[in-house]
Amino acid sequence: MNPITLSLSVAITLIAVAVGQWVSLYLAPPIFLVAVLVAASVKVANVWQKFVILRVGKLQGVRGAGLFMIIPVLDSVVAIIDERVQTTAFNAEQALTKDTVPVNVDAIIFWHVHDAQKAALAITDYRQAIDRVAQTSLREMIGASMLASLLSDRRAADAHLRDEIGGKIADWGVTVRSVEIRDVAIPVALQDAMSRQAQAEREKQARVILGSAEAEIAAKFVDAARVYENHPGALQLRAMNIIYETTKERGATILIPSSMIDSLNPPLALAIAAHDVAGASLTPLKTAA
Repeated sequence: MNPITLSLSVAITLIAVAVGQWVSLYLAPPIFLVAVLVAASVKVANVWQKFVILRVGKLQGVRGAGLFMIIPVLDSVVAIIDERVQTTAFNAEQALTKDTVPVNVDAIIFWHVHDAQKAALAITDYRQAIDRVAQTSLREMIGASMLASLLSDRRAADAHLRDEIGGKIADWGVTVRSVEIRDVAIPVALQDAMSRQAQAEREKQARVILGSAEAEIAAKFVDAARVYENHPGALQLRAMNIIYETTKERGATILIPSSMIDSLNPPLALAIAAHDVAGASLTPLKTAA
């Protein structure tokens, strides 16, 4: 009983008591009857509620938000439909995918009633029916999907489930807003195998990248060799740079074959090395004839 109806019934009852005590006892029973009729006939619906009313077994109407009255005994409220967005969680345990992998899938559906008359009269319990349809559709979707696509493309699976479930329950006055797969659990042994496969794929990719890098480096060396072949001066400058790089550390002693020193214009190379690197010494190494 809603607060308004309760308040009216209590007020009329108090009036009946007062009339019976101070005026006449014969007037009290009719007033009590009025209180009972008010309690049975005055209804209040909230803004999100729809009252489905039958009169002598036939549909009288669907009443929305606000205050309304029914005829006691003749009219009956067979359903109070909540039109707000509802959620229903459902799952599929040990369902086989198209590639025969057992998975446990948890999902949730967001729905609302758009036609209170159909929801009340077209099906006995629309909430239970939505749960059953959702579970059946989820198992059908899993059986038609490969494990890889189920794991990698959940948005497509969500959209497929929304369309499938929505098409089945539309005749009950229910609209599916969205379906979201929350978790896909696979066996532990399969998880280990997939982890090893992913690791092997990454190692393969790393080796391919390394091989490509080696090929590019070799090509650059070939180009450099051609330049040095056509420009001996460039080769000398490169060799001098190598000498400089190797004599950066203080106190280092570098043994260089005398033939290499002779080919690099020794006075100039030694002067540059002595000027840039203090404490380092270049010692020509006499090679045997």
